[in-house]
Amino acid sequence: MSTTPQITLYDTTLRDGAQGEGIHFSLADKLRIAQRLDAFGMHYIEGGWPGSNEKDIEFFREAKKLKFKHAKLAAFGSTRRAKTAVEKDPQVVLLLEAGTPVVTLVCKTSKLHVEEILRTTLDENLAMIRDTISYLVAQGREVIFDGEHTFDGYKLDAEYTTKCYQAADEAGASYLVMCDTNGGTMPPEIQTIAKALGAVVKKAKLGIHTHDDCGLGVATALAGITAGALQIQGTVNGYGERTGNCNLVTAIANLQLKLNRRVVSDDKLAELRDLSLFVDEVANQRPSGRAPFVGSAAFAHKGGIHVNAVNKLAASYEHIRPELVGNHQRVLVGELAGRANVMLKARTLGLKLEEKSPEALAVLEEIKRLENQGYEFEAADASFELLVRKTLKEYASFFELEEYHVSIRKDNVHGKDTSEATIKVRVKGESVHEVAEGDGPVNALDAALRKALVRFYPQLASMSLVDYKVRIIDSKTGTAAKTRVFIETSDGDLATWGTVGVSYDIIEASWLALRDSVDYFLARKK
Repeated sequence: MSTTPQITLYDTTLRDGAQGEGIHFSLADKLRIAQRLDAFGMHYIEGGWPGSNEKDIEFFREAKKLKFKHAKLAAFGSTRRAKTAVEKDPQVVLLLEAGTPVVTLVCKTSKLHVEEILRTTLDENLAMIRDTISYLVAQGREVIFDGEHTFDGYKLDAEYTTKCYQAADEAGASYLVMCDTNGGTMPPEIQTIAKALGAVVKKAKLGIHTHDDCGLGVATALAGITAGALQIQGTVNGYGERTGNCNLVTAIANLQLKLNRRVVSDDKLAELRDLSLFVDEVANQRPSGRAPFVGSAAFAHKGGIHVNAVNKLAASYEHIRPELVGNHQRVLVGELAGRANVMLKARTLGLKLEEKSPEALAVLEEIKRLENQGYEFEAADASFELLVRKTLKEYASFFELEEYHVSIRKDNVHGKDTSEATIKVRVKGESVHEVAEGDGPVNALDAALRKALVRFYPQLASMSLVDYKVRIIDSKTGTAAKTRVFIETSDGDLATWGTVGVSYDIIEASWLALRDSVDYFLARKK
């Protein structure tokens, strides 16, 4: 049995993460995320600051109805105000009314912030720390001390910052969390200061809370752990103020797979990517393809030499097995690709294609020809699959375009813009002509196509366009430049796929991507 001390995970996505630009959680969002974090195996979940807004107060009311199987729920607040009795401080009263088993207190530990921000004396700040922690402990709460600006404060006046930690330790806090609040401390400094503070703490455990202002949020958090901290605080996907917090997703994978510090079960670790995607979805954020461990590009291979090696030994270019964190290997195709890329990519799509076959060479040559024209297939798996199927003579079109027409009318008098599309397609030997309006020409064309096809293919009613991107390929040619359109489509459930189209005409480029999207969907249903 291992004697290595347990590291606890403290998630602050619902409070610190919600302070990030573009992050907005409704009450229902917060409750959903809290339940998912509990199911994943987080040890502590910080729900918010009940003294800051009505939504957080309501969250704690509703959270009392939930049964957390694993996590302890924490309410966040601050020490009592200067020259105020702790039991009469309204903010402390709200912390108790939140009814959580844990209260996390942000406490000033920097001489500069005590004198210039709180505008009180150094001794009064120490009393505020002692009084608030001891009072909450006496009320039956576990108290976690978050030492704001620990590292900057220590570098300014090590003696005073140390006194703050000793006061919190003596008052009964369970964890003394060292906070790199400005995110500017380097990993070696983190280790040095953490070891120094650890040497004077008698009862409590140390924790670490870092920000990503230097792109080192995870690195500095891990430095704190290696220096003796036993709690790591952060947010899912690194949400947070300014450039964000320590990304718990990345930190968890590194702790368990690189530092051999088990924080969740292997089964839960395999849900890491799903957790990351779930929180992005609830927060209405686009997942980062380049996210370590869980991003779509984390185990993606494009160079022909790399792909050839990975085909023989995955570990040659993969530092872990992707499935350990719920991810999978991807093979990209493009101008740097070899036949091995095409063969392996086709294989992941369930298509039989031998590396040295004439068909593989034909597909590779067609990809390179199209990419020379401006196509990119890295995010357009559906267009790539259709290209391979056409080469293998496994493709049968579900409809044929006869013609389309798109018009845009701008009415400045009445302040109304109208986009209309008419389309003629041949479906199962029948010529179909339909008209539709939309919010812009592409939306109108999409609506007209669906209107023409849905009678023959009712399943199209569940298909929806979820993303539309336009890229000018050669901006030096101005309005005569080629345009690349990327469309991401969903089946109304969990599956999404990407298609691409390129043309000098943005409408035609959109049509090519839209046509592939519909063809791919119908082929899958068939």
